[in-house]
Amino acid sequence: MTSIQTLSRGLDPLRTTLDNGVVILAQESRAVAAIALNATFFAGSVHDAENLPGVAYLTRRTIDRGTAIRSADDIAATLDDRGVSLRTAVTRHTLSLSCLCLPEDFDEVLALIADIARHAVFPELELEKQRQEAITSLREDQDDPARVAYDTLLDLLYGRDHPYGRRVKGGLEALEAITRTHLVDFHRRRLTPSSLKVAVSGDVSAESAVASAERAFADWVGPVAENEPIAPPQDRRSRSCQSIAMPGKAQTDIAYGFAAVRRLDPRYYAYWVMNDILGQFGLGGRLAENIRERQGMAYYAYSTIEPAEGEGALVIHAGVAPENVARTIEAIDTEVRLLGREGPTVNELEETRDSLIGAIPRMLETNESIADFMLFAEQFALGLDYHHRLPGLLQQVTMDDVKEAAADILNPARAAVAIAGPPS
Repeated sequence: MTSIQTLSRGLDPLRTTLDNGVVILAQESRAVAAIALNATFFAGSVHDAENLPGVAYLTRRTIDRGTAIRSADDIAATLDDRGVSLRTAVTRHTLSLSCLCLPEDFDEVLALIADIARHAVFPELELEKQRQEAITSLREDQDDPARVAYDTLLDLLYGRDHPYGRRVKGGLEALEAITRTHLVDFHRRRLTPSSLKVAVSGDVSAESAVASAERAFADWVGPVAENEPIAPPQDRRSRSCQSIAMPGKAQTDIAYGFAAVRRLDPRYYAYWVMNDILGQFGLGGRLAENIRERQGMAYYAYSTIEPAEGEGALVIHAGVAPENVARTIEAIDTEVRLLGREGPTVNELEETRDSLIGAIPRMLETNESIADFMLFAEQFALGLDYHHRLPGLLQQVTMDDVKEAAADILNPARAAVAIAGPPS
């Protein structure tokens, strides 16, 4: 055990780094007789080979389907007997196994998750089952206008050569080509002790949780996973637009956006506030006020900004009747142009800042959300005291900061626009 840190007030997570690189984050919370457990590897689809996207996704789907000493049925029976639902997930940068269990089951459930994380064998029969389910899921995405518009937008913003331009689920051809050897190799190279962070929050002392995790993972030996920095996307100087005809659909979905800033860019907080003003505050910010409330054109209209290791996307989402597509895009252009040129009003800035700060306690309402928050802070090296510092970081965002953020990217002439729905 090489390092332990604690906080003195509020949340006081215990952080421990084992000699093999595994990081353990533990927070005692006795409000509910349950424990949230999240084992997250900082490895995801960005580590897929460029010509074989989907390996991380299939690894996630198959990782809990058998270990060296347990079959898929054995794993399922152990979880079912304790009323535990094990969730697996993969993103561009992470692959996680998480669950909620009773305190009396914690050590056994942790040992099971450790066995899965360390000794998954990816049986051929299970891989074939998961491959077919993955292909079905991919086809469902391809039949969803909102998903098609979003994936197309990322392709426009980043290109297929960039890891953010590739689908996490890969493509049909790649999913059919992935073999057990690919999964075993990904597990060996990327799901290593040095990339694993274990977060525990709930009805257990932090010291006891750390001791249990140390017993489960301290003797694990594996290679150090090397991470290459995410390259910036190509600078966009002109607008691009792509329409995808989807016959038989009743609704058209629009994804409109820009590549923004990295999560660790000091300007990120200004971008966060700016995005909230544009498409989050209240019932959907300026976008919803114009498109949905005043003009009644959209079923939904809002914007999101992705906190990512590379330049994440700021995306405006809208769902409309097909006859309203042109007017909706014109309205989006108007709101983007106005905020980019003029910035927010004083009232918008103050109300949005207050709203974001007021929402921070909701990030820490449950054991699961506390575990997620600790892992997020760990992923971006924000520190154990991030929940204390976050209100001040948001309060420090000035009018000039938000104006500069808006002026930096909110320009309709440089937007990428993807439209998916019934043919016009």
